[in-house]
Amino acid sequence: MKQDDYIQKAYRCILQNDFEEALRWFEAAIAANPGDAEVHYRCSITYGRSGRLEQAIHHAEEAVNLLPDKPDYHLHLQHVKALQLVQQARKMVEGKTGAVPAELYQAVSLLKSAIAMDPLYPEAYVWLALVYSELNEHPLAIATLKEVIGLYPQESGLQHIMEELKKRLKSYMLDEATE
Repeated sequence: MKQDDYIQKAYRCILQNDFEEALRWFEAAIAANPGDAEVHYRCSITYGRSGRLEQAIHHAEEAVNLLPDKPDYHLHLQHVKALQLVQQARKMVEGKTGAVPAELYQAVSLLKSAIAMDPLYPEAYVWLALVYSELNEHPLAIATLKEVIGLYPQESGLQHIMEELKKRLKSYMLDEATE
């Protein structure tokens, strides 16, 4: 079977929302021609959409190594690395009531790195704002959320989060005033 046949089968699977089968076809295409950067790149995108970030990063790195002059490959690699950092930060803070400040500051560091890698990734900003709020750094939380609202003004969910952060700030200010 030719490499193009594998890729066509992968795309047919994607159109049918069968990403696991698509990944099998992409991997077969890579096995047939491991030096094809474009197939590594497309495989990485599919792994990323499937939430399998380690494999996505691996194939994105392969694409960059094979064709280092292609900016799209570098941007994609930065994006999947940012996704992974946000995922790590979320695991540190999600579901932990009263998370330890050291963990929260570590999450802040990861989220700032994610934003530096992919400044157009809104979820990184939202999580950074939420972690700042958890640390009672409400002005930083609001400023961070204003940044992402500036990038995505049409997203009504961001306005809702902003209202929640403002309520937390008011509550915090009232609590501080009564102590």
